[in-house]
Amino acid sequence: MNAEHAPGASGERAIAAGESIGVAVSGDNARVVVLPAAAVHWARTVEAPAGAGFLPGSASGVFVGREDELADLRAMLTAGGTAAVTQPSAVRAIHGLGGVGKSTLALQYAARYRDAYTLVWWITAETAESIVTGLGGLAMALCPQWAGAAGPDERAAWALLWLQEHAGWLLVFDNVEDPGVLRPYLGTLHRGHHLATSRKATGWHAVAPSMALGLLPLPEAVDLLTRLAFPGRAPTREEWAAATELARVLGCLPLALEQAGAYVYETGTGLDDYRRSLGLVLDEVSEGIEPERTIARIWDQTLGAISARDPLAVRLLEAMAWMAPDDIPRGLLEPLAPDAMALNRALGVLHSYNMVGFSGPSFVGVHRLVQAVLRGRSVGRLDAELVLQQGVPPAEEDDVYADQWGLILPHIEALAENAQAHGAPSEQMANAYYAAAQYLFRHQRDAQTVTLRRLVLAQNERDYGDADLITRVNRNNLANACADSGDTEQAVRLLEVTLAQMEEELGDSHPNTLTVRYNLAATYLDVGNLEQAVSVLEATLAQYVQAFGDTHPGTLVCRQSLAEGYVKTGDLERAMPLLETTLAQCEQTLGSAHFSTIVSRNDLALAYVEVGDLERAVPLLEAVLTQCEQSLGDTHPKTQAARSNLVWVRQAGQLG
Repeated sequence: MNAEHAPGASGERAIAAGESIGVAVSGDNARVVVLPAAAVHWARTVEAPAGAGFLPGSASGVFVGREDELADLRAMLTAGGTAAVTQPSAVRAIHGLGGVGKSTLALQYAARYRDAYTLVWWITAETAESIVTGLGGLAMALCPQWAGAAGPDERAAWALLWLQEHAGWLLVFDNVEDPGVLRPYLGTLHRGHHLATSRKATGWHAVAPSMALGLLPLPEAVDLLTRLAFPGRAPTREEWAAATELARVLGCLPLALEQAGAYVYETGTGLDDYRRSLGLVLDEVSEGIEPERTIARIWDQTLGAISARDPLAVRLLEAMAWMAPDDIPRGLLEPLAPDAMALNRALGVLHSYNMVGFSGPSFVGVHRLVQAVLRGRSVGRLDAELVLQQGVPPAEEDDVYADQWGLILPHIEALAENAQAHGAPSEQMANAYYAAAQYLFRHQRDAQTVTLRRLVLAQNERDYGDADLITRVNRNNLANACADSGDTEQAVRLLEVTLAQMEEELGDSHPNTLTVRYNLAATYLDVGNLEQAVSVLEATLAQYVQAFGDTHPGTLVCRQSLAEGYVKTGDLERAMPLLETTLAQCEQTLGSAHFSTIVSRNDLALAYVEVGDLERAVPLLEAVLTQCEQSLGDTHPKTQAARSNLVWVRQAGQLG
């Protein structure tokens, strides 16, 4: 058994012997990070240098046929003003077919109007994790003296505070898979512009006005193709005619045109020869073209040419197909190459055929359609697993390896999503998934670990059996992740099975049994099964006190949840002393400014409000507001909620 799989627990409220209590997370899974006073000061005072920002590449290459769209974007983004844009019109979403040029259009807009903004920052936004990584990069760029020693969450929190305090910036959220992930940012960051790109046309009505980006008109498609195939010169009449036919065959899809132009230029192939080699019937594909079919035909030709020049290049591309499409570290690919020169040479061949792009000297990007086609052929997955297993940092060295985790996590998560259909992973890959899930858990992101934990559990059940201790522990961890992600019904099913096994195998008062029983009770509380939740929590709290003492972190968490249960059932007489005891013990054990203490203080204040004791509630709410302002900034949702609570209570009691 790998040491990384030692019994433990995970989840927003999870507890386990010997482990610390995680910071509480709000119901929408927003992270709450306490920043030091110096960092808050820098966020408010550091100004962006002239021309500051980050874009993933140069916008000086070939760009045709989108001038009207650029004008529309500019009109939309400036319609609400530059300093206090609060209307949805300050946010713009571009959706469309993979390969249609959404990211290229966003890059052109950001480059063309860069001087109109105090800062332009590009964020890969396929997942919540990648947005956090992108925001962390902003902190590193503006405040390296602090951010260099901070963790990913702290960097992202600093960037959010900076954006709240400064005006006139542009954030580009590229390739948004779920429009809902932007809501926390759009709701709190209103002093600049947001530009999003997405392949999805639905789900934007509640987030931002959207513009559907279609295929290029045929003349512009031909212009793009000929500029790429014949750089530096005008095409002949015959070449223009051949380009027209080829553009029509390719459905005027920009990515297909770019791939074809790169191939013709690199190999010297004639446009007509290239078109005939695709084996497509012209009049069947002028409309309604399937991009994967077209791209796959193109790449059959291109991959053959690449393989003839450097077989390693194809192997690298096939492995990268299983990772996140952006910011693949070159160093991650080193195990597949005999040496650094061979790696650089192979990547250079891929770049020359427009199969990959470079983000500076350290990172490689692959278009999503390239990845989709190659994954559909079931090649490269084992190589992707190999390099990711070797790239996982040592367990629980978070402070030392935070940057390394930030680089590799998006690719581990992408592999997990892409590999689910292939069944349970190997033990080595399951260990890597487990390590990534535990890192996310330690940083209050357990809701993101469902897929990782599901794959770990599948490997456990296959290799160890359904009742093995490791299987039971990881089933508990999956249940907590499901609860944090909102799938409470699945969480209850998993926890009830695990608890029955724990009670039978380990006994009623074993620490692991108590952990699972507490998690089940807390989940009952979430789903509204209040009577059962309170009953289980009462018994579990008594066992925690007996086993670990009155101030153990597990005892504190269980007591807080029981008090919450009493409040929800209207039993304030029993809730109040529990809340008072918990706050006192949190202050003594964790410190007055610890977020768990702040949460406990807020809960007690609201309970005082319930019983009409406003004089005792107000000082507590004032303390909560002060600490939220210092730690999170004036415009953070939790600060705003604390301020609203205080105003409401003061008005209700006519105390101020």
